[in-house]
Amino acid sequence: MMLTLLLTPALFMFLVSFLRNENAKYLLALSSFVILFPIVDLFTFVKPYAILGTYLVADKLDTYVLLVSSIVGIGVTLALFTMDKHVTVSPKAYRKFYRFFAIFWIGLIFSILSNHMGIYWIGLELATLSTVYMIKTNHTPAAHKEAWNYMIVGAIAVSLILFGIILMYASAKPILGEEAMQFDLLLKHAKEIPSPFLFEIGFAIATIGMFVKMGFFPMNLWLANIERSSFYPVAALFSGILESAVVIGFFRFSQIAMEVNYNNLFIFVFIYTILTIFIVSFLIYRAKDFMRLFSLSGIEHMALIVLFWVSGSPFAALLHFGAHAFLKPALFLSTGVLETNGKFKMAGALRGYTGKRGKIFLFLVSLFLLAIISLPPSPMFFSELYGFGAMINTAKGSDHMLGMIGAVLFLLILLSIIFYRFVSIYQSMRYEGEARSRKVYAGELFALILFAVSLVALMLPNTLHYLKTVI
Repeated sequence: MMLTLLLTPALFMFLVSFLRNENAKYLLALSSFVILFPIVDLFTFVKPYAILGTYLVADKLDTYVLLVSSIVGIGVTLALFTMDKHVTVSPKAYRKFYRFFAIFWIGLIFSILSNHMGIYWIGLELATLSTVYMIKTNHTPAAHKEAWNYMIVGAIAVSLILFGIILMYASAKPILGEEAMQFDLLLKHAKEIPSPFLFEIGFAIATIGMFVKMGFFPMNLWLANIERSSFYPVAALFSGILESAVVIGFFRFSQIAMEVNYNNLFIFVFIYTILTIFIVSFLIYRAKDFMRLFSLSGIEHMALIVLFWVSGSPFAALLHFGAHAFLKPALFLSTGVLETNGKFKMAGALRGYTGKRGKIFLFLVSLFLLAIISLPPSPMFFSELYGFGAMINTAKGSDHMLGMIGAVLFLLILLSIIFYRFVSIYQSMRYEGEARSRKVYAGELFALILFAVSLVALMLPNTLHYLKTVI
């Protein structure tokens, strides 16, 4: 019954997307809003809650990620109402976007709720393929080129994940048989796996596939290129929802890998994420437009989420995850106003706003820009406090304490470079260049207000308590 409730809004959206009536866009928006209700209802059930036998199971982590993703989807829907005021989009392309968004959401539900490695992969593949077509709704040569690039990179990433899953399954099959595909049983019997080395190899390969899909080293630029060529809502979905499905897979796999061999897991992920942030920090320093800036910043934050998770602070990782999921789509959607008529000059971009809508927009975007670099009272400020504290605590129990502390200091230097760049850009946007008149529409303003309210909700005591009890 619950699975039917979760899938019905997406199926309704898919069918309505074929209607050519002008009022269809209101039904499409309504279906996006309705997605939220069954997810909220999931919070009332005792966890873990079996949705489809042992294959789809809702626990606290799944429910939290689904809730965050549905809020992002609603924000994107609000902004879609006025997207045609900033870019050229035909009614056919608008309906096509929703058609593949529906398929994307179905894949996301299966991927996030899966307790089975095979179903997780199928859901992720479905979300990946549907995103290719959402990129192509922008009928430009650049968008079509990047859609094919995404198809290639996505195929590489999901192939690596699939191969890693096969190796992890093979490592545990002697003791679990066909049930070696289930996350919960793998976690329960992790220390009994007869071929731990085979599992670690499988985990490393699958993790590289997930990292590639999130834009980590060595493929740091493909994500920025795709988001630059897509419509703003597509970029918002990439940063706020698609990466949720990828990172929850990493959470699931790494929980098992921690039980198999925590030291090997930590060293591998630590080196990989530090290398990614090292490259991204200098790419951010050289960024010349908003979409690339925000996209590269998203890679940095996903690397921090992964790092906090393996450092033993799931609370910091999940708080940072929620803050990133709300902040980054808000900034991508704001870009639709900041870059009106395709002009993406950073200097003076926060000047020229008049009226109540303009003033509210100016305040919210300034808030988001300062929050994304973890200035208090941003949730990211507190998540980084807890996260770096967990890393130091991990260093205390390590045989290489001085090396670990040195690595943490190096990471802080890289984050300082990113901090400096964002502050410099903010000053240029606020005080330099010519003021050009820009119009802010109700849909995008309500989307930004929704994300601002969601960020505040993240800092409520009940929310923080819930996040502390997730793992």
